[in-house]
Order: sequence, then C-alpha cells, then structure tokens
Amino acid sequence: MGRWEPDAKGRMIRAALDLFTERGFEQTTAGDIAASAGVTERTFFRHFADKREVLFDGSATLQHTVHDAILAAPGELTALEAALAGMAAGGGLLQERREFAVRRARIVAADPSLQERELLKLAAMTESTAEALRSRGVAEPAASLAAHSAVSVFHVAFASWITAEDPPGFDVCIGRTATSLRALI
Repeated sequence: MGRWEPDAKGRMIRAALDLFTERGFEQTTAGDIAASAGVTERTFFRHFADKREVLFDGSATLQHTVHDAILAAPGELTALEAALAGMAAGGGLLQERREFAVRRARIVAADPSLQERELLKLAAMTESTAEALRSRGVAEPAASLAAHSAVSVFHVAFASWITAEDPPGFDVCIGRTATSLRALI
C-alpha cells in the first residue's frame, strides 16, 4: 500500500461495481475489491459486513429518509398520500445517482442471492413505512396496505426510471406510477 488516499469507501464501491460487472458477483471476492480500490481487506470489512453490502450500503439511509418524510408529511394527507410522499423523498436520494442505480440494478438482476437481498430490503422499507404511518395514527390494516402499495409504487417507478432512454426525474416516475395505482383502485 502506498500513500493514504481519501474516500476509501467510495473507491471500494466503484471498484466493486466494476469487478461485479466484469467478473460477476460470485466470482469477485472482498479481497479483490479491496485490492482494486487500493485498500486492505481489513479496511474493506471496517466499512462493509460482506461484499453484498457494497450494493446495499445506502438502504438504511433510504429507509430513514422515507420514514422521516412520512412523519413530516402534512396531517391532512391520506395514509397512501403520506406514504407516497415518503417514497418521493427517498427517490430524491437516487436522483443524482442514476448511473450507479442502473449498474447496481443490472448486477442485482443477474444474481438470485442479490435479488433475494433486494426483496428483504424492500420488506424492511415496507415495515418501516407502516410503522411511520401507525405513528401518524393510521390504524391497521390501512397502514400496512398503504405501506405495501407505496413501496410497490417505488419499486415499479424505480424499474421504469432505470430502463428509460431519456428518463424524467425520479419524482416524475413516482407520480406517474402513483397515478396508475390510483386508477386501479
């Protein structure tokens, strides 16, 4: 190792995306990522529990952002509207990271274990959303139904956003998808 370089975590994330894309997720080790980023394997494990977490590092921040936005939403909003406000706030975190989101989505789609992990993270966001709605006084089953619906809107809007040739803002994708959901109800 040479001289210390800043942004070890960012370098590891970029290296992981490059290696996962080039070699595949299963064929890449934490040691490979560390070496490519110019850090030790020990440094890697100070930042990430395992190589999967490189791809899911922002999920806790996303979940907290959604939760806090729901709690801060105007009181007159319906449960679904408050939950969708949370999803829009969460989507705002992704807006400037579209290239990362596109690359990450391709890597996740190519590996069943990562797909499973993605579903677990979405389930955690759904529960956090329902908890925020319950904190707002929304009773069951409305809190859970609104949470599941809003996370589904987020999931569908995300897929639309990352596959679009010339994508609108993520908030526009959320709005369009929410409008489609409302038309079904």
